[in-house]
Amino acid sequence: MARAWPLRITLFLATNLAVMLIFGAVVGLLGLDRVLGTSPIALLAMAGIFGFGGSLVSLALSKRSALMSTGAHIIERPETPYEEWVLEVVDDLSRAAGIGTPDVAVYDSPIPNAFATGMWRNNALVAISTGLVEAMEPEEVQAVLAHELSHVANGDMITLSLLQGVVNTFVIAAARIVGGVVDRTVFGNERGYGMGYFITSMIAQAVFGVLASIIVMWFSRRREFRADAGAAELVGAPSMISALRALMVASRVPTDLPREMAAFGIQGGALEGLFRTHPPLEDRIAALAARR
Repeated sequence: MARAWPLRITLFLATNLAVMLIFGAVVGLLGLDRVLGTSPIALLAMAGIFGFGGSLVSLALSKRSALMSTGAHIIERPETPYEEWVLEVVDDLSRAAGIGTPDVAVYDSPIPNAFATGMWRNNALVAISTGLVEAMEPEEVQAVLAHELSHVANGDMITLSLLQGVVNTFVIAAARIVGGVVDRTVFGNERGYGMGYFITSMIAQAVFGVLASIIVMWFSRRREFRADAGAAELVGAPSMISALRALMVASRVPTDLPREMAAFGIQGGALEGLFRTHPPLEDRIAALAARR
């Protein structure tokens, strides 16, 4: 699992670079570059800078922003036997997963939850809420930590950010193409960019952004199944199932994690259907039960 990650990320970037080049070639062949008044390469470069740039900067600052937004504090020196136990569990599981031991933090919240974040596998952050500690047995907390460390080992944070960057790039580029076409054909603006371009581009970007989020949320749900499976390998499927069942009993209210962190928690957001960050707990339990 640890060895495959760099190759997977490289292939992911190479594939999407190829798709972007094909997209640019199609734009040029259709003559849409004349509508936009710029080359497809320049358009994609601009869209890529903003699309990938924002996503990667957000990921690079994710540890700091997570600590600030949740009020979590990193356990530098354990002050209780429980904190010492958590650090030992994370260290043991990290070695088993083949990753560097992440920082471990605790934040005050009655809602049971945990999340992992960070740009690199060997420099991540795992945080648990006080509500999780109160609602679960030690073996269930261990399973939750294994789930979060599986996210880290799978490279889910960087992969999700790269995917977000790709869809952001296409959203920005496609919105400007639509804006240029409408500005020329509907509003008859033959020079520069008129008001029709800017209005249409903003509307198209909002619509495409919603559609793109469906793709990102689908990937987010899939990675939850992978992380559950990884936790089952580390601590056993029964422990992970027990943790998810405990989460079902204790979590009668939506997560209180900030929106940007909800996708990385063991308990996801409350939106249904296509916009859920996490699969239903019942589906995750069923998937684990099928593995046994």
